[in-house]
Amino acid sequence: MDYSVVIPLFNERDNLAPLHAELTGVMRAVGHSYELVFIDDGSTDGGIEVLREIKGSDPAVHVIRLARNSGQTAALACGFRHASGDVIVALDADLQNDPADIPRLLAALDQGYDLASGWRTARWQKEKFTRRIPSIAANSLISAITGVRLHDYGCTFKAYRRELAQSLNLYGEMHRFVPAIAAEQGARIVEVPIGFRPRRAGISKYGLGRIIRTLLDLVTVKFLSGYSTAPIQIFGLIGIVLGGLGSLWTFILVIEKVLFGYTLGNRPALLLAVLLVVVGVQFISMGLLGEMLARTYHESQGKPVYIIKEEF
Repeated sequence: MDYSVVIPLFNERDNLAPLHAELTGVMRAVGHSYELVFIDDGSTDGGIEVLREIKGSDPAVHVIRLARNSGQTAALACGFRHASGDVIVALDADLQNDPADIPRLLAALDQGYDLASGWRTARWQKEKFTRRIPSIAANSLISAITGVRLHDYGCTFKAYRRELAQSLNLYGEMHRFVPAIAAEQGARIVEVPIGFRPRRAGISKYGLGRIIRTLLDLVTVKFLSGYSTAPIQIFGLIGIVLGGLGSLWTFILVIEKVLFGYTLGNRPALLLAVLLVVVGVQFISMGLLGEMLARTYHESQGKPVYIIKEEF
């Protein structure tokens, strides 16, 4: 098999048929053997029945249905492990990624790169200003901390060499940091400008809650060189909240001391503020230790982060 196209999806029923049609047209035009690997991440909208119909009419389609909603990272990890192509392309099922851009990603790999990452240049003109600014800030922060300079870390649309894709150990919500993880393995990475289309059907699966999760996973990437799982999401969140409150309280007390001459030595508030900071640091440390233990657990046993309910 020359090419595998991996499509993780969750509740995208109305987009599946048009996506399959577009992918089939593009891959046939490419002129090499291919497969389309749909990973149904526990959808509840009846999309699995649409996939059954598609599978029945197209032998190039491979469908894997996970037993429960495990998250996009787990769905991608499942797709990478079950893909058989020498080159693996991953993209979302919401039709915002244009399959017509696949040849551009493949051409980048032909130039000697191991990972071609999509850069949704048109997104900045089509999205609201209030969404563009957080995206630019997040990408700048991730680039600065990981040392891998990219404009669009959040884009799933990428092309990988098989050896790279199947060597990635993805846990938690680490799909956002795949380029940084790949760079740790010595992969050559290039960013390729691609199109961006508005969603035709369904609803977005992303919300403001991903900002905090992204920050916590970013700490994990930096500390553990790209390995992650659940503990930092729990203990890290508690640590950030407690440490932040303690730091803010301490700052207020210092301002009172400097500007108003209040005495701090006999005030229990100072001890409580310092305690919050210390406890916050301890919680974050517990989360990082948990990450290392979880990494050892998963990798020593070869335990996947997903459970397959059905494959056809």
